[in-house]
Parts: sequence; structure tokens; C-alpha cells
Amino acid sequence: MARVKSGVIAHKRKKNVLKHTKGFKWGRKSKFRQAHEAILHASVHSYRGRKEKKRDFRKLWTVQIGAAAKEDSMSYSQLIKLLKDKHIELDRKVLAELARDYNEIFKEIIAKIK
Repeated sequence: MARVKSGVIAHKRKKNVLKHTKGFKWGRKSKFRQAHEAILHASVHSYRGRKEKKRDFRKLWTVQIGAAAKEDSMSYSQLIKLLKDKHIELDRKVLAELARDYNEIFKEIIAKIK
């Protein structure tokens, strides 16, 4: 049986790992073992970050809607309750965009639910 050398495959694997660590600091960008470890940790952080991003944006939208509702002397919770009671199904992302960029339309919505 012929001897199988893994030089080509090992080189390709190292090249792929180092390609993913481009821009990392210190030895994590050039030393294979440290680079491989850094990729494992980075993937955990990126997975968690994708979940946190959704939470952060929902908090931001809530604050923006609440601030716009306060101008019409209404709290955020009152606004959401009245929207649900009137069966106006706008999600928080759209409401925040209306409150931020199209304030007159947001005020019309508030006038309609009062």
C-alpha cells in the first residue's frame, strides 16, 4: 500500500483558517493554533451577537415610539394598547420609522386612535 502524505490538505486547511482570521490582532492572525482557537470563539460571539441585535433594535424602537408618543401626552404602553384595541397592526419597526422620519403621519395615527 502506498504512503499517503497530507501536505497539500494540511496546507489548504491552514490557509483557509488563516484566511478567516484576517484582521485579527497579534498571533491570532498568523499562527495556526491561535487562529483556529480565535475562529472558534469568534463564531460563538457572532452567533450570540445575531440574537442580541434583535433585542437591541426592539429596545431602540420602543424608546423612539415612546419619545414620539410623549409629545402627544401619551405613554408607550397606552399607545400600544390603543393600537391593539383599534386593530391597527403596525409593528414596532414601522411605528419607530414613522415616529422618526414621518412625524405628521405618526400624529395622524395617534389622533385616529384617541
